[in-house]
Amino acid sequence: MHGDGIKLATTTHNPRSTKSYVASASSAYRMRWKRRRLLWRSWRSRHQLTCIADRTALIGRNDLVAVMTLRNELQRLPHFFEYYRALGVSHFLVIDNHSDDGTADFLADQPDTSVWWTPSSYRAARFGVDWMTWLQMRYCSGLWSLMLDADELLVYAHHETRSLAELTQWLEAQGRSVFGTMMLDLYPRQPLGHQEYNIGEDPLHCVQWFDSGPYRAQRQLPVHNLWVQGGVRERVFFQNAPQRSPTLNKIPLIKWHHSFAYLNSCHSALPPRLNREFDGPGSDMPSGVLLHTKFLPDIVEKAREDRSRQQHFAEPNAMLGYYDAILDHPCMWTPESVKYEGWQQLEALGLMSSGGWK
Repeated sequence: MHGDGIKLATTTHNPRSTKSYVASASSAYRMRWKRRRLLWRSWRSRHQLTCIADRTALIGRNDLVAVMTLRNELQRLPHFFEYYRALGVSHFLVIDNHSDDGTADFLADQPDTSVWWTPSSYRAARFGVDWMTWLQMRYCSGLWSLMLDADELLVYAHHETRSLAELTQWLEAQGRSVFGTMMLDLYPRQPLGHQEYNIGEDPLHCVQWFDSGPYRAQRQLPVHNLWVQGGVRERVFFQNAPQRSPTLNKIPLIKWHHSFAYLNSCHSALPPRLNREFDGPGSDMPSGVLLHTKFLPDIVEKAREDRSRQQHFAEPNAMLGYYDAILDHPCMWTPESVKYEGWQQLEALGLMSSGGWK
């Protein structure tokens, strides 16, 4: 293990305090208005989207829908679609942010996929969240909705034999409408960019290693979202500035309602009660892992492009060192790295929990 495992810090209020009650009521009021502003932004953002293929009439009342924004992900998409179809995703709502690598043609050929295209700024659209929230408002209310990136593979207890429909049915029987995950960065044994990967292959043949710790988590006010940091990207790229390391918590699977809104990717959401249904690594609350396959061989070229476009971070100039480090082809592997073996391993390490689902 790299370090000391998982540490969880929690911020709480005294419910008997009058001052605390007034503060909570004021916070709730502000959060309601913030949510309304975000929904208004998302509704307006629909004008930036051009529909390329509308197959949404195929969405059934019990379907599970995946929503995503992507750009130039042709290498990953064949396996991505195969993987999520096998889990039981019924329909994909995809926003193509001006791809030029053949992604658009691939998406247009998928019979269970509706596609929108936009050349607009990814960063100005809150990193695509405005666009995706509009699609969720329009097509996902009352359905379980997955918000994903093309380099994320969802793992949950028994996922090899049980579908997402079975998982969500069990969650609803437990009175839950949210399924949270930790994002786990996978990396190769060789220096970055020195592997071989062909379109359509399982990325786990190429990136198989991860850091089992340390990770730290804290509950944040006023949204009550969890904030998890640590792991390999902090170890390799943010050792001298750990406060800037990536946020690793996500709540990608929610039974959607048209009044919900994500705040920052799917790291947190409104209303705040949605965030309280995920307690992070080390908890017995049901949770999964998003295997993050970012570090395939194309990561070096992507870093060069992202450094130039400056679309992926709120303060892009502060992240230039991160991109430069990737361009140096670092080796992220150490003798303490752990080889991925399956969900049971991740649960044993405290990175996810079956939550009692047998």
